[in-house]
This record gives sequence, C-alpha cells and structure tokens, in this order.
Amino acid sequence: MKTRVLVLCTGNSCRSQMAEAFLRSFSDEIEVFSAGTSPASRVHPIAVEVMREAGIDIAGAEPKSVDRFLKEPFDLVITVCDNARETCPVFLGRVVRRLHIGFEDPAEAVGTPEEVRETFRRVRDGIRSSMAELYSTVLRPRPGG
Repeated sequence: MKTRVLVLCTGNSCRSQMAEAFLRSFSDEIEVFSAGTSPASRVHPIAVEVMREAGIDIAGAEPKSVDRFLKEPFDLVITVCDNARETCPVFLGRVVRRLHIGFEDPAEAVGTPEEVRETFRRVRDGIRSSMAELYSTVLRPRPGG
C-alpha cells in the first residue's frame, strides 16, 4: 500500500502545487495530493514557468479545496504556509502525522517581472530541498517494509 501525503496551502496555486510535484517526482511509491483552504481559480502561471525550468510540468494542475479530502486517510499532512497551518480543518479520516514546513508566498512578490520570477525560483528551490529531505528521512520506502 502506498504512503498517502496531502500538501496544504491557502490557495493551492503555488507552494503546495510545487511540493506535490516534487514529491511525485521522487517516487511512485507515494501517493501525493495538494489542496487549499481557500483555493485560487488557477495555478499561478509563474509557478508553472519556474517548475518547467526545473524539468517538471504542472501546467495541467488545478487548485482543489481541502474539503474534498477531509474524509480520506493520510499518512502525512503537510502545511506549507502559516495561514493553512492556522486554519487547517479537522480531518475525519485517519491522519497519522502532521508536519508544518513553511515557505513565503511567491504570489505576493513585488518588483520587476524578473525580480518576481527570482522570488518564485528561490521558493521553488527551497521547496525542492525541503521535500527531498522529507522524502529521504521520512517517506522513502524502506527495504522489507
């Protein structure tokens, strides 16, 4: 049985989408979903752009409400923004472990278009690094178990 992971954010348009995509890229032994406490209407186009630069296509991803996952079981629920952590709903399904790994919201970046892209890239790289560490220390399937 695959390890089930849910990544939560507020809008499910940047950080949680990136984290979901990176975790998926590490292994097909984990089942990863992402959602938002207040989902945006679309995935942020610059998030799509900077993930493509990292070799991962999230162009077809769509923001989803956390409500659709409340009755499902998860081995791990990860919040990637402080607001989602504070407003995280009560799950009716079994949740084995909760973890908060916060990142700034790149959608709130200001400056020139290139400065905004650099903020997205910095957040993307931080998410990739944190998700890789999480995968290697917590989620990687162990031999024989």
